[in-house]
Amino acid sequence: MHHITKISALALGIAGVLTFGQAQASGFQLREQSVKNLGRSGAGSTVGKNDAAVVSLNPAGMANVDKNTVQADFTVIDLDADFAGSGQVLAGTPLASPISGGNGGDPGDPTLVPNIAAVFPLHGALEGMVVGASIGAPFGLKTEYDPNWMGRYRAIESDVKTEDLTLSVAFKASEGISVGVGLVYERAEATLSKAIDYGTIACASQVGGAANCSPLAPFPIKPQSADGLFQVDGDSTSFGVIVGGQISTDSITIGVSYRSEIDHELQGDLQFGAPTFIAGNPLVAPRFANGDGGAHLTTPSITTVSVRYDVTDDFRMLADWQKTGWSSLQDVTITRADGTVVGSEEFGWKDSNFLSLGAEYDIGDAFTLRAGVGKDHSPTNGTTRTPRLPDNDRQLYSVGLSWNASENFSIDAAFQRINIDDPTINLSPNFTTGGSDFASLQGAFSGSANLYGISAQYRF
Repeated sequence: MHHITKISALALGIAGVLTFGQAQASGFQLREQSVKNLGRSGAGSTVGKNDAAVVSLNPAGMANVDKNTVQADFTVIDLDADFAGSGQVLAGTPLASPISGGNGGDPGDPTLVPNIAAVFPLHGALEGMVVGASIGAPFGLKTEYDPNWMGRYRAIESDVKTEDLTLSVAFKASEGISVGVGLVYERAEATLSKAIDYGTIACASQVGGAANCSPLAPFPIKPQSADGLFQVDGDSTSFGVIVGGQISTDSITIGVSYRSEIDHELQGDLQFGAPTFIAGNPLVAPRFANGDGGAHLTTPSITTVSVRYDVTDDFRMLADWQKTGWSSLQDVTITRADGTVVGSEEFGWKDSNFLSLGAEYDIGDAFTLRAGVGKDHSPTNGTTRTPRLPDNDRQLYSVGLSWNASENFSIDAAFQRINIDDPTINLSPNFTTGGSDFASLQGAFSGSANLYGISAQYRF
């Protein structure tokens, strides 16, 4: 227990920023750039016909768009998750006591994911060249728990957004073969919060050390009696590239794309919300001072291989394999504005694989039905998983419909159900590295998500 008396309040704040890094590159990859893709569970994402979303999925696929096309896709993600578990403050010590609070409620609220794309085939001397632009969100996360829940020392609010502007160009190298490249400008924003147990910090830092945290000790401030809200806001902008190729025969089309890693230098605003007995103590107040913090973070590369088999003129089978390079997130190192390294945290995420199979059937010229199934593997693990990302392997089931209202205008709609394998949480206190979390949290989430998509496309 002598380690508790050495707990650094600064290190406690650093832990919140480390969580900022984790949530910024969460396993919540968004594949909702296209409602057509949504209706196929992502199958054929880089070889879709007359789908402007390929601007950011596979620039070479713009060769499949034969007219000037403007398209807007909107998907609402409704995540439901319930937690059942327990925790202890000062777990593993003689002073351990249960954490107060409930299960946090449902952390997921309906969240809109928009994507807008435009593709323009060129003519004349530039015949065979296609240019395009899109604005969309490839990564994102939004969860919010009740502020007094039992996991408040790990997470309360996580609101992460990435917004990409992609400019792409494709070249038809020969009949049936095209290549493409795109420049990605990405902006990332995040707001993360959690509670700090200033009660434990106060009682453990007095003369006599951790013994003051006993319910029988005369020191009036005890664990969980003086929580404060820690919040960090941060943003970053950076650049990446996407390259792709496509080869087609009379009935088979194969597309391959690679999106690069994107390096971010995150700049954050740290707000500790320390109570007066901490902020007014000159010995510890500097450790809880609000200020700037930063971290280097690399978002993952994405490699995709798609196949489309035109069984007949009206019926198509499609498949996708995608590898996301989450192994780029092994650790995050936090520095103050003056460059001082103040902490590092291991994540140990692994690369994840995604597989999907889908089909489309044209009912005359007016309608297209589609459906698909998919399997999505999570990069997280039971050792480092936190409530900010209650994620695990997922199964996807989708249906969709296109209506060609006229030769130039069409509307798409899709629904997807995602079933998430129950993710477990098994977090222990950290006393030995300066101390950041004095509470354990064990349990499991049960979760699922419903996605509703609609899009409109105009060709001219």
